[in-house]
Amino acid sequence: MHPSRRNDVHEFYFICSDIAAFVRAMRNKGIRCGRVQALSWGRLTHVRLPGGGKLGVYQPSHPRPKRPRAR
Repeated sequence: MHPSRRNDVHEFYFICSDIAAFVRAMRNKGIRCGRVQALSWGRLTHVRLPGGGKLGVYQPSHPRPKRPRAR
């Protein structure tokens, strides 16, 4: 989640390990994805939501943070 300085504007992305496999899986379910874009921080696509919004899904090219250890 990337908050914005403007009110009610946020960027929310899901991360996946293989964007091509994600797009294929969505296509097999009849869900269309946008064109995959190669960006400096990863490969990005968008899925159109029923309400008309878009949800970003990307495969990062940057190191992922380590998971916190359970206590």
